[in-house]
Amino acid sequence: MKKTDQKKYINQIKKIHSIFSDDHEALEACKVLTEKLQAIETTEEAIERGNFPTPEEIKTGGIAAFSDGACRGNPGPGSWGIVIQDSSNILYESSDIDELTTNNKMELTGAIKALEYLLEHDYEDTAVHLYTDSTYVVKGINEWIKGWKARGWRKADKKAPENLELWQKIDELTHSFSNLNLHWVKGHAGHPQNERCDQLANIALDEAGY
Repeated sequence: MKKTDQKKYINQIKKIHSIFSDDHEALEACKVLTEKLQAIETTEEAIERGNFPTPEEIKTGGIAAFSDGACRGNPGPGSWGIVIQDSSNILYESSDIDELTTNNKMELTGAIKALEYLLEHDYEDTAVHLYTDSTYVVKGINEWIKGWKARGWRKADKKAPENLELWQKIDELTHSFSNLNLHWVKGHAGHPQNERCDQLANIALDEAGY
């Protein structure tokens, strides 16, 4: 849960509290709910502590890779961030920038960098789970690439797909793994690893002066 959501819910309970100011049971329920909300570790606190939950998909084996892209202006300066995790620990974090790019390119680049890391560290025969908040990446891998390749890397209008070289690279990488699973997660919704990728990407832009 993000800190902003936690505050929002507590404020809503305060409003309920004021409505039932003469109802002892309602006031006690409001108190209990407020205490429970205050006790929940927020996403920001989890990231600060490095307390990332283990995804259900890798609790009994496998490895998770999280990626995200960011862009300040579209086109404009952009960045990507990745987090690699096994069932016990965060194994690796990385980020980098591009001075002039697009959000879609950075989303693709983040996924590519995550898969490249896994391939370089001999995870090609491991159950790999790649998580991204980009429907562009998910639909491209799961749906669009097959049709593009069947038409000689052309879209239905006979034009080349945007970001063709990146799509060809990600296609090559995905076929290097024997058990690759793709997962979409909602962005900016309190998912700790996704929020960490976003944080890494934005820190990289901040440090570069963008």
